[in-house]
Amino acid sequence: MYAPDDDSHPGVAPEQPTDAQISAAVEASRLLSDGTRLRLMWLLSHGEYDVGTLTATLGVARPSVSQHLAKLRSGGLVQTRREGRRVVYRARDAHVRSLVKEILFHADHEVSGLPRHD
Repeated sequence: MYAPDDDSHPGVAPEQPTDAQISAAVEASRLLSDGTRLRLMWLLSHGEYDVGTLTATLGVARPSVSQHLAKLRSGGLVQTRREGRRVVYRARDAHVRSLVKEILFHADHEVSGLPRHD
């Protein structure tokens, strides 16, 4: 199993991710490369929302929000549950929430000039 932070053997190349893992990572990155989808994922990383609330919060047309959510769901980044007649969306798991958080932290450093850190 691929372990991203395995530093147990300094000077030895770490085990490489599988082709399937790389493909899944590329797909997740592709999905997050759209500004509207990244904004949706930021919101969904902080709670559950229905399409109407997401539409109002982002100021984006409902059909567009629905299409983006369908792509995110198909890509495994969001999950849904029914609440009466409403469908509510949320980030799928802690890995997805962490991915969104880290990419936005990186962006914050890029635009704010904050010093880099390890």
